Amino acid sequence: MKTILSTDKSVDQTAADFEEAVSRNGFGVLHVYDLKETLEGKGFPQTEEIRVYEICNPGHADNVLGIDLEMNMALPCRVSIYSQAGETKVGMINPSNMLKMMSDDERLAGIADEVESTITTIMNESV
Repeated sequence: MKTILSTDKSVDQTAADFEEAVSRNGFGVLHVYDLKETLEGKGFPQTEEIRVYEICNPGHADNVLGIDLEMNMALPCRVSIYSQAGETKVGMINPSNMLKMMSDDERLAGIADEVESTITTIMNESV
């Protein structure tokens, strides 16, 4: 249901490598949420770094929405880069599992499998 990889790199280095891998693999970064910064700004101190990336491949997104507009609730894909007990991790909820929860359409399953494979490549290239 989820994929989590670990690395000895810092969160900053992993994030930089991740952003390069996203671009190299035909995806784009739509937004980055710095949850540590956001929560601390609201008075909730955090000891760990937490960055959530929203990434998208426009062609895949268009195909998914053309099959079932309700899939907009599952877009864009999210990947987290965070620290935990001195280790940097990169994780995602697998797109194939998420879309299967929302639809039995085999066309969506094929797209989700392809997207998941590419995001796994991106994650491996960043760790």
